[in-house]
Order: sequence, then C-alpha cells, then structure tokens
Amino acid sequence: MGRYLIEPFDRGDRSDRYATERYQGAAGRNWWTCDPTLRLLMRRHLGEGFAWAEPRLERLGALMGGLVAECAEETDRNPPRLEKYDKWGRDVSQVVMPPSFQAARQALMEDNFTSPTFAEEARSHGADPAALAAAWTYLLDQADIGMGCALGTGGDMVVSLAEKYAPQDVRERVREIFANGYYSGEAAQMLTERTGGSDLAALEATAEPAGDAWLLTGFKWFASNANGSAFVVLARRPDGAVSPFLVLWERRDGTRNGVRIRRLKDKLGTRSVASAEVEFADAEAFPLSGESSGSGLGTMMKLTNASRLGVAMMGAGVARRALVESICYARSREAFGRPLIDQPLMRRKLGELIVEVEAAQALVFDGHVGPRLRIAPALIKLRAARLGVTAASDAIEVHGGNGYIEQWPVARLLRDAQVNPIWEGGDNILCLDVRRAMVKEQAHLPFLDRLRDLATSDLVHTRIDDLAKAVSAWAALEPSVGEERLYPLAQFMADVYAAALLEDQATWGLDDGRKALVARLYAEAHLADHGPLRGIDRPAESPELLGDLVSGAVTL
Repeated sequence: MGRYLIEPFDRGDRSDRYATERYQGAAGRNWWTCDPTLRLLMRRHLGEGFAWAEPRLERLGALMGGLVAECAEETDRNPPRLEKYDKWGRDVSQVVMPPSFQAARQALMEDNFTSPTFAEEARSHGADPAALAAAWTYLLDQADIGMGCALGTGGDMVVSLAEKYAPQDVRERVREIFANGYYSGEAAQMLTERTGGSDLAALEATAEPAGDAWLLTGFKWFASNANGSAFVVLARRPDGAVSPFLVLWERRDGTRNGVRIRRLKDKLGTRSVASAEVEFADAEAFPLSGESSGSGLGTMMKLTNASRLGVAMMGAGVARRALVESICYARSREAFGRPLIDQPLMRRKLGELIVEVEAAQALVFDGHVGPRLRIAPALIKLRAARLGVTAASDAIEVHGGNGYIEQWPVARLLRDAQVNPIWEGGDNILCLDVRRAMVKEQAHLPFLDRLRDLATSDLVHTRIDDLAKAVSAWAALEPSVGEERLYPLAQFMADVYAAALLEDQATWGLDDGRKALVARLYAEAHLADHGPLRGIDRPAESPELLGDLVSGAVTL
C-alpha cells in the first residue's frame, strides 16, 4: 500500500512530474559502491590487502548510507539534553544522549575500523590500517560530522600524553577507557575560555599541586563531547606556565570529580556532539607534561595537527555528501523540458564541484596516509574545511527552494559545515602556523621537494618554481606586511599541492584516464593564466567529456 494520498494533479499527463519516488538522494545508498574515487584510493593504498578489505568496506558503505545517515537526521531534530540536578537538587551534570545517537554509536563501534583489534587484523592481511581508518572517517563524515567529532575529539592526545606523563594507576585507567581505540567517544579537549581559544596569554584556568595530583579550577567556554570520560584541559601553573592536564570524570577513589556542566550550547549545527560550558572546581587533575615549562604543550600542539586533519576530513566528507545530493537531484529534477543535469550551466556547476571535491579528497587522504609534512595539515584544513561550506551552499542552490527546507538533507549540511573553519583554528590561525613552520623549521623545503616529485605537467612544475620564488619574496617582507600576505601565500601552496597530487593520481593507471581529466581541469582553474578574456575564448569541453566526469564521480 502506498504511503501517499492521491491528489488531483497526480493524475493524467502530468503524473510523471509528481512521481516523487524518483527523488532519492544519498541516504539509503551504499556510499562505498557509489564512490569510484574512494575505491581508486583504496586500491592504491591497500595493495594486496584490498581484496580482504573490499567486502568490509562495502558493508561499511551500507551502514553509513543507511542506519548512520538515518540516525543523524533524527539526532539533529532531537539533540542531547542536560540533566543538571537529581531529584534531591544535587548537581549531577549528566548529558543525556538521544536513542538515535546511541544506536548509531553502537553500530559504529561494532564496525570500528579505527580500533586496535581491527588494525591488527588489517595488518595481518597486508592492508594499511591508516588508509582504512581514513576511509571509515570519510564515510562517517558524509553522514554526520557531529558524530565524527563526538567519537574522535582528542583520544590520541589523551592516550599519548597520559602514557608519557600520568601516574601508573591513572595510565591504567586511561587504557581501560580507551580499550576500543582513540575513536571511541571518550575524550574531549577543553581549551577555549570566554576570552577565546587561541590566545594562551589570556588563559585564566589555574592548577595547584596537591600531593601527586593537582587541583584545577576554571571555566571552559566551548567544550565539545562534554559527555566523555577523559578531558585534556589547559590551565596555568603557579609559575605562570600554561600546561595540559588530564581530568577524569571520576576521582581516583571513585567519587565524582569537581566537574560541573553549566549548560549545553544551542548550536547552529553539529547537534549530535554535546558542546557545553564546563566549570572545574578543585577538580583532581594530572599534568600531561614534565617539569620544564611547556614541555607537554609542544607535544600537544603536534597532536593538534592530527586533529586538524580530522577536521579537514569532515570538510571533505560534507563536500562529498553535498556533491552526491546535487547529482542525485539534478538527474531527477526537470526544467525547461529536460533534466537539470543536461542543462549547460548546471553541467558547469557540477563539473567544477566534482573537480574541487576530488582535489580536497586527494589532500585529506595524503595528509592521513602520505608522508608526514609539517606544513601540510594547516594547508589541507585551510582548503577542505572551507570547501565543505561552499559545496553545501552549492547543493542548496542546486536544490532551489527545496534545499532551503529542513526536511531536505542539504540544509543540515550547510549548518554542520560552518563549524569546520572554526574547529582547531580558523584561517588566520592556520596561516600563522604555516609561518611558524616555514620560519622555525624551514618546512617549505621538503614540501616543495615533494611537490616536484608528484607533478608531471609543465604548468604545475612552473607553478612550483613560482611558489618557491613567492616564499623567498615573502620572507623578505617587513613582518606586519608578511603576516598580512600569509593568506594568499597559503592559498597558493594549497593550489599547487592539490594540483600535484591529482597529477600523481593520474599516473596510477587505475581509472582509464579520468583522473588526468580531473587534474587538467583543476590546474587550468587554479594555476593557468586565463588571459584578458578570463578564459571565455578557450575551447569548450564536450558534453561527453563532462558526462565521463560525472559518471566517474558518483555511481548510482
């Protein structure tokens, strides 16, 4: 039996126009089997282990496009809530997660590609665990970047620093908490105060020694995953140094620690991760650093780069979901007597979006499984986080007025995506990190060498040389002018980085030459000189070529 009532305009010659069952978006599809570009990356990075991994990835694609995507919509409508007091008026500060969140989290933990057990099994079959973990988060972020944040907020940071600095009994407790791996939803980073999150000189939280533990007091203004069990908290020592501390929800003796949640944030998006204002009142804490001033802070900042790559993956995931929703809709929706996807201007928009999404995908996967380049995480986040916003906005435009309605999926994508340029440092903070990497570590030199190894075309090699000259010219600028011009320099770096990666992908021989088309279109858009006519006079791409571009991006 159909679920719709039949209305007068559903009948007759116009009935096809109202056949709404044609409008299936991304939800309900298998996100592994409909993603040729992800399959290409996995074939490349998994090698002989691909045969073992493929059925697991197919199962995962069905989970993400099915249950997890469905739960994400429900959690967005019914987000976490705070039970502040019990029936006796005592402060319990309990975050209550909705059933939809719990169902998705349980399913994800049962199929967790980031767990130590799965990583060991993958290695035994010749598959790279890092590549599979990247695929897992990439698919999850297409469904719900809030869940991605809730599961992955600083778990690696907590475990790494606790193993190095915490007392033995505390280390054992942390191991128990993270028995399912870093990506298990147990951690939170509590850095930001009402004065901001990046200016450490303004930080007000304090910690005082008390035996072999410390007592931490302060107020954190924006703390995501407040329902976690282990927190990294920045506080000021008596000597004035800022250091990271570990705070657990319970004290060593099993009693409740001095952690109070004042309220949950009423956020624009990412409602599936509980973000809160958190107060510490003589909370038992353990230094995550040595005796020397700032010894743990440097390690923490290095681990922050991994978090930046995680946020970049969120941006790429949102962009990919926006692309799939756009193509699905454009194939079904008709205007002026033919599907939207056959309209020249729509083909242009979708073609450009495909190229940008695949460039971001190349960047984020290189950050996760490629060589560790000090300068790369900031550049990757700078590009991918911003693309998530623009791609979601494009998807709303493709959907027209429907896209602006919350019952359609793309409105939430835009609300969620807007946080990615903020999390783990906005554009300005990322640019300052690029400067720090160049000035203190000469990190641009191995970066440029890598680009030269990847690039194949004369155009990209020329732009790599131009980039090297631009860095030298920038270094000679007066400091305030140099800081002002960091943004265009970082954008130039990201442009050439993505172009070189796409050209390298075209040499893999795994996609019948389609990546060569993507690489050429990206380089022409970002690196070519378009002349006084801004490229209007350049030869047109054939509709067939653009059709290959679309069919190679999404398989429906």
